[in-house]
Amino acid sequence: MPASAAVQSASYVRQLALIVRTSFLRLFGAPSHSRRQQARRVMARRWLLLSIVTAVAVGASMFLIDVSAIRLMPPRGSPDLFAVRVFTEFAKSEFVLGALVAALLLVILTLPRLHNSSRLALALFGIRLQYIFFSVLTARIIGELIKISVGRGRPFVGGDANAYNFSPFARVEAYASFPSGHALTAAAMAFAIATLWPRLTVAMWIFTILICVSRVVLLAHHPSDVMAGALVGVIGAMLVRYWFAARHLGFKIKDDGSITPLQQPSWNAVKRVARRRSAP
Repeated sequence: MPASAAVQSASYVRQLALIVRTSFLRLFGAPSHSRRQQARRVMARRWLLLSIVTAVAVGASMFLIDVSAIRLMPPRGSPDLFAVRVFTEFAKSEFVLGALVAALLLVILTLPRLHNSSRLALALFGIRLQYIFFSVLTARIIGELIKISVGRGRPFVGGDANAYNFSPFARVEAYASFPSGHALTAAAMAFAIATLWPRLTVAMWIFTILICVSRVVLLAHHPSDVMAGALVGVIGAMLVRYWFAARHLGFKIKDDGSITPLQQPSWNAVKRVARRRSAP
């Protein structure tokens, strides 16, 4: 290897290590924003309101809707539902998190080769990817803890359409219905993306609603399971948004405690960086 190439390679590795270290310290360091207490109070009030509304909806659904709704659905495994089964996989947490990890790795590996405004544009985009990733991951962890604790049977487990079939801490797939993992993944992703790019709000929430419906149609969940899953997803994304804002990462906290995203590079700016890197 020529001496110049070896020097460039060593410089790249050093810059890559510095970027990873700096990112880790900023993300997991102590919060420093002076208005984080105001933001925490605002978030707590919104959590409380969301939780009360969803708890009422979930309780009403269990009592009034769940059994009648799943009895209307086609048999589990019906060949006519192949397209629905394919569609619902787009909200599988493993798929979503894997895609986000791949995108983040691409950003991290590209950053050392950029300079000035190009590096800044891609770094800011990378922070947004981190926010979406940790929103989905946090919601998923919360959801799994609830699933294990509650142990609600999936539709027709045990043979009957029973909305109150529970086996807490069973830790088997048949009793992992509450909350819906696909619903919480879709809702966390929808909340995060809509927060960062408001123009995508309607599209993302339509996607989330369709995912919720698909989980009921496939008899993977009761209606109340997907309602609870959507709440967990939103709460997880709100918690991660606060975490980022308290560390001056991608968000700002206003005087009234509300959190808004920092101005970020446009998609055109990010695409220009990508084209510059791929050009011969």
